[in-house]
Amino acid sequence: MKKNLARAAGATLLAGAALFGAAAPALAADGPGVVVVDEPDTGGLNNIWTFAPLGVPVLGLIQSVNGVPGKLLPSWS
Repeated sequence: MKKNLARAAGATLLAGAALFGAAAPALAADGPGVVVVDEPDTGGLNNIWTFAPLGVPVLGLIQSVNGVPGKLLPSWS
């Protein structure tokens, strides 16, 4: 009984320390003013899945929808 109680107390302390350690960056996030973030590098986004002239990756969507029947229907061969 004492052994189980000691294990439970130790697990509780470790869990509390882990939660406090995970919360530490959020607690210290009150920085001085506004943080300016640079624009992301989108130079390599020119493949079939990311080319989206209409807001939707059209070619990737067509390719994906085209493969659906083969994945839904069973093959008996």
